[in-house]
Amino acid sequence: MTPENHSPVDPVTADAASPATTATKPAAARSETTTRPIPEDALIIVAVRNVVLFPGMVFPLTVARARSTAAAQEAVRLQRPLGIVLQNQPDVEEPGPNDLHWVGTGAEVLRYITAPDGSHHAICRGTKRFRVLQFLEGWPFLVARVQYIEEAPENDADIEGRALNLRERAVEILQLLPQVPEEVVTALQGVQGAARLADFIAGLMDVPAEEKQALLETFDLKARLDKLLELLKHRIEVLKVSRDIDQRTRESIEGSNRKHLLREQMRQIQKELGEGDENVAEIAELEKAITDAHMPEEVEKHARKELKRLERMPEAAGEYSMVRTYLEWLIELPWAPDPQPPIDIAEARRILDEDHYGLDKIKRRILEYLAVRKLNPTGKSPILCFVGPPGVGKTSLGQSIAKATGRKFARVSLGGVHDEAEIRGHRRTYIGALPGNIIQNLRKVGTRNCVMMLDEVDKLGAGGFHGDPASALLEVLDPEQNSSFRDNYLAVPFDLSGVMFICTANVLDTIPGPLRDRMEIITLPGYTAQEKLQIARRYLVPRRLEAAGLAASQCEIDVDALMKIIDEYTREAGVRNLEREIGNVCRSVAVRVAEGSAQHFKIGPDDLAPILGPRKFEAEVAMRSSVPGVATGLAWTPVGGDILFVEAARMPGSGRLILTGQLGEVMKESAQAALSLAKARSAELGIAAESLEKSDIHIHVPAGATPKDGPSAGVAIFVALASLLTNRPVRSDVAMTGEISLRGLVLPIGGVKEKVLAALRAGITTVMLPERNRRDLEEIPAEAREKLSFDWMERVDDAIAAALSPKA
Repeated sequence: MTPENHSPVDPVTADAASPATTATKPAAARSETTTRPIPEDALIIVAVRNVVLFPGMVFPLTVARARSTAAAQEAVRLQRPLGIVLQNQPDVEEPGPNDLHWVGTGAEVLRYITAPDGSHHAICRGTKRFRVLQFLEGWPFLVARVQYIEEAPENDADIEGRALNLRERAVEILQLLPQVPEEVVTALQGVQGAARLADFIAGLMDVPAEEKQALLETFDLKARLDKLLELLKHRIEVLKVSRDIDQRTRESIEGSNRKHLLREQMRQIQKELGEGDENVAEIAELEKAITDAHMPEEVEKHARKELKRLERMPEAAGEYSMVRTYLEWLIELPWAPDPQPPIDIAEARRILDEDHYGLDKIKRRILEYLAVRKLNPTGKSPILCFVGPPGVGKTSLGQSIAKATGRKFARVSLGGVHDEAEIRGHRRTYIGALPGNIIQNLRKVGTRNCVMMLDEVDKLGAGGFHGDPASALLEVLDPEQNSSFRDNYLAVPFDLSGVMFICTANVLDTIPGPLRDRMEIITLPGYTAQEKLQIARRYLVPRRLEAAGLAASQCEIDVDALMKIIDEYTREAGVRNLEREIGNVCRSVAVRVAEGSAQHFKIGPDDLAPILGPRKFEAEVAMRSSVPGVATGLAWTPVGGDILFVEAARMPGSGRLILTGQLGEVMKESAQAALSLAKARSAELGIAAESLEKSDIHIHVPAGATPKDGPSAGVAIFVALASLLTNRPVRSDVAMTGEISLRGLVLPIGGVKEKVLAALRAGITTVMLPERNRRDLEEIPAEAREKLSFDWMERVDDAIAAALSPKA
């Protein structure tokens, strides 16, 4: 390789293009002939981006701009050299004189090439430096009058010495660079003359174009050689440091893969720059935090083992952040037991009474727990489960318990959770692994002695390939096991025995038996109308007034209005919709106060219709008519009790039983049993047996869009059939529930409290219950017992006698 016929292979121009594939001789190139001749002391100028041409260099010029194409073709046609100059603004598409450096290199066009895609290329060789004196106008390309720069004589000893030093340093650099062809070294050794050597080396150097332009504009040869020597010196230092780092790295991790090689290189670089001290301080800080965390011996030993791993690990390693995050989790967990606040039973009773109305059984159980904890501080915490319909205060009761016991409160929502890792955490082998919700909430509250509410435990997702979250809770909720609970992420035991777990659920049926067995079940019934009134006056109205920005003096809702909201605008076991309706009233008053129409409003029963609209609910008894074949039953639902109507109709047919109303299998069997019992007792009821064989019986339970199931409607179905067949209406103020047998026995049922409260809300005055459910009477609120009369049934004959109207 020599300066006359070799150069760097980067194609250059204002626009990059593919290398030429089709070559033509210069004489064959065509351009638009200009009528005005170009002066002899002028050059046709072509502007290039990011590359500087030195005398002696050969390089391919990609001609992409129309003006550059015209300039190159004209130079070929006239067999004149081109002037190659560097743009000082590379992003300018059509550069003018002010966008160019005024020192460039004259170039001889060795070959002009046209590619099949229509692009143009010119192979040029640099000849001499020139300085632009003046840009001329009148051509479709740049033309400038120039002055060529002649090189000074090279017989100066200083110049020869500098040239020799420059050649030696260039050879040294080529030896430091990997995979340099021998031909390059040979070509360097063969360059004659200091000026040509300087231009050859400058053309080969990997430096920015502006630095190359500065070398091109350095006309004094001695100064140019000094600049090149300085650049080569800096380059040699960089290559030596890089070689030393590479050598030390290869010695320390010989045989490692490329990723570890790069990490070691980075570590050596940081060491050279003195950046390793931060890691030492960070390790020391973590070690102090481990000591201050007061971990159990087993956990502390494991944490210090992980800390040693972290200390030996490069900071850029992928596992570094994982180990660091793991140690932070261990450090921030509350391992040390907290000092127990003194337990004041009287103060706890006051807080519970202040926050919640009624719920005496639950309050008594909490006070019992506090009394035992006061006498035996090391005892295990109970696992309570509050079961009841929505809106009765299960979640808020947990907050009150935390307040009464002087503990922090944490809530974990389990509704829809279907992954065991949500409870036990992920193993650390997974990217983004975290501990389970139990450990996360303990870290958040910062203490083990807290109240943790596991909300909606009955809505846990079914087990699948993610594991069974209900089974994962077995260890958490077992006082005999949770003292050594092991989260998958932590992989060390954690003591949960000081946590007071409280679960909530709407139903017990969906909770697995083993999990239910570990909890103390406390049932929260629905509220009576009077209880709702007290709750509204004490809690709901002040809360809604505050939310609406009203003072108590600006809005007053009297007792009659509250009772009307309870009776006519809500129908629920809890008070959630009641609070919503009270909020509607308060917001309506807030609008009028904000408008300035008045500063005090008293809401009475007559004011509700314009605000809440017409009444939404009526007593279902009013919907009944005294028609034989209709009986009122009582049902239990997840949101409290409800009443339902059983309707029976008779038509000519072949003795078929037709069932509608989206009844479940158990309820269909109850209907069949009731019909069979009615047929068996046809003589006692005064029914002709042959008439039943020629009639179809249709039993329908309204609200057909709602699924219904269970055996407790057996009495209501039998009474409806008896009423239909004997043509005796059922008393409209009576509701009944109970399972029947083919022997005519009335069997006990569940959900008595919820069903009785539903009857009270619906305006029923007499409730018929199985005799064997008499034991459940004490669980019914005293208000309901006072307002209702109860008939106890041992056999279906008792039901017929109490429910059917006398014969006409």
